[in-house]
This record gives sequence, structure tokens and C-alpha cells, in this order.
Amino acid sequence: MAKENSAKISNELLWYVDNYIVLIDYYDRTISRIAARCVRKGNIALEEYKFYPYILDVLEEICETGNLILEHHELYPYVERKIAGGVPALRENLAIYQEELENNQSPEMVKADIKSEDAATLKDGFDKSIDPTVGAGMNIDDLMNKLMAENNLENTSEEEEQ
Repeated sequence: MAKENSAKISNELLWYVDNYIVLIDYYDRTISRIAARCVRKGNIALEEYKFYPYILDVLEEICETGNLILEHHELYPYVERKIAGGVPALRENLAIYQEELENNQSPEMVKADIKSEDAATLKDGFDKSIDPTVGAGMNIDDLMNKLMAENNLENTSEEEEQ
């Protein structure tokens, strides 16, 4: 029975599992190499490295490939043999990679992902009262006064609760 199921799996689909494994290894090695280069370049942040968008591209390919594998249940027995931890590990790791990609997308990538009316809806629903960038453009004295006032409000609230 297992032989019949594996016979139905195309070489192209099997390639995606192997490619996913190669991509994960490549990504890990690339991150290590670029992290070392960032240290040598004055300890710059990884996100400031000029080829950082390439890392995001690799992450995106990992996510696309992983999702394709999860959509094809006929690949699960192969995944169980090829990936340590099997399908549960694939799902868990893929969720981590997807979160990493979402948290590090550039504004240009986000613009490409959402339609303009969706962006307007999101913008309208954004609570600006807790926006940490509200103080941007203030001089240092105004900013410090604002922070002190906020701190006093918090201290007053805490004292009233006691």
C-alpha cells in the first residue's frame, strides 16, 4: 500500500521536500556568514546590511516551499523520513520562519502584499494615542517634558490604586 502511494508522488513534488531542506541549511549558513560580516563592518545590525533584502527573499522562498509541502498530504510520509520531527516539526519551524518574514518585511514588501483600500482600512483603525513615534520631531527639552509628564501620570495612577 505504501508503495502505491509513493508511486503516485511525482519527482517534482519530491524535489520540493529536498529543496526545502537545502533552503533551510542555506539560510542558516547565510545568516551565520552575514552576521560575521556585520561584526567585521563595525558591528552593524543585520537589518542594515546592504544585502539584507536577499535574506528576506530566501525566507519567502522557504515559506512558499514549506506551505506547498503542507498542502500535499501525499508528501507527509516522505517528510517523516527526511525531516527530523516529521510534519509537526515542519509546521512549527515554518511558523517561525513565517513570523520572521512578517516581522522583517520592508515597507515596499508590505505595500506589494496588501491592496491600497486594505491599507487605508488598517491606517484608519490604528490607535494613534499609543504611537511611540508621536514625539518625533520634538526638541530634546520638549521630549523630556513629555516623558516626565507621562511618567508623572503613571505614578499618580499607581498611587491612586494603592
